[in-house]
Amino acid sequence: MSRSDILVVVATEPEAAHVPPEFEVLITGMGKVAAAVAVASALADYPSTDKPLVVSIGTCGTLHEQRTGLFTPSTVLNHDFSADVLRSFGHEVTDVLHVPDGDGSVLATGDLFVSDAGVRDVLAARADLVDMEGFAVAYASANVGARCRLVRHVTDAADDSAMDWPDLIDASAKELGRWLADL
Repeated sequence: MSRSDILVVVATEPEAAHVPPEFEVLITGMGKVAAAVAVASALADYPSTDKPLVVSIGTCGTLHEQRTGLFTPSTVLNHDFSADVLRSFGHEVTDVLHVPDGDGSVLATGDLFVSDAGVRDVLAARADLVDMEGFAVAYASANVGARCRLVRHVTDAADDSAMDWPDLIDASAKELGRWLADL
């Protein structure tokens, strides 16, 4: 696979600041809806038999203080979706996806910017990391038959330290850029 067969997906321009120039980059905007719409729209432009590998990069909060650095989650879940209630009404819903080539970590995705230790602790029972786009990117990719990888770098502890996120993005963007350069 060449780098031209890879679509790098990222929520914000600052997170993409150190992506090597030979990669195609899609800036989705923040949150699940923006990410899903942007990825689905971009992938619709590819022939059905020639979808790129979608590599979703970005920052995340850690739900366990010993988890720092860069991760390639194997599982991603939609943490702010009432899946159990909807299943009790007889509806089939997807709220967990498995991502090939991951490192065993679990990423929880939701539209909530987690900056409260109490919320973090509840999520920590189900996941290792938290973000706002991963599930949506993986879901949109799977729905059109594109392979997907998630790559996240920890910026904060998903507590009040998350309010420093804007000042921490560049250090994470450098690590994400290095990961891409090593592909």
